[in-house]
Amino acid sequence: MSETPAIRSRIKQLLVDALHLEGLAPSKIADDAPLFGEGLGLDSVDALELVVALEKEFGVRIQNHEVGKEAFASVSALAAFIDGRLAAAGSANAGSSS
Repeated sequence: MSETPAIRSRIKQLLVDALHLEGLAPSKIADDAPLFGEGLGLDSVDALELVVALEKEFGVRIQNHEVGKEAFASVSALAAFIDGRLAAAGSANAGSSS
């Protein structure tokens, strides 16, 4: 399963809403722009808030060891990570419904 534009769009909206990025339209966030440092300028507190928001929005659990630079590098990387979690959850649920 490949990450979809819908997931990227939801993540962009979540970034703006959950992190209170007033004045920034979700459509202005580039898919491959860095979320931290030179990109959106997010910090470690933002990362924690983002994890909580992602867990609520997508119904996934994100463990501390899973929150790495690669997964949170950009909207595209984050969408791929979430898509993978949703696919894993879906296959686990399909396997347990016997």
